[in-house]
Amino acid sequence: MDFIERLCERVNKMAGLPIDCKLGYLGTDESFVVYPLPGSRTVQEYMDGTKDQQLNYEFAMKSKLQSKIHATLWLVQKELEKLKELKSQDDSFEFEELIITNKPFINNADEQGWFVFLLDVQANITVIKEE
Repeated sequence: MDFIERLCERVNKMAGLPIDCKLGYLGTDESFVVYPLPGSRTVQEYMDGTKDQQLNYEFAMKSKLQSKIHATLWLVQKELEKLKELKSQDDSFEFEELIITNKPFINNADEQGWFVFLLDVQANITVIKEE
């Protein structure tokens, strides 16, 4: 299933995004990433094997500039709240909706001057059973 790839791709198409989003976890330098969170679940399973799922994801950004993090995550949050369509490239899912579960918030500040902020979302999708 290619949902997280399409979500990351959609974020990277946003006008004014100062840094590209990547799949995975934060690196040692400035980075902006998306990764799955625990708690995702199947809401309903149909006779043909198709499943309605709630999937939890987190966007994380690390930078020494709080203003850059703020601008990035609030832009992403604003655009994702309006997201009505997201297409699978391999027909593995149908998009229903994306819910912002936590607005951007600070998670960490360290002695080297790095700040980490997070943005949590929940996707409701239908996962199509592979043939």
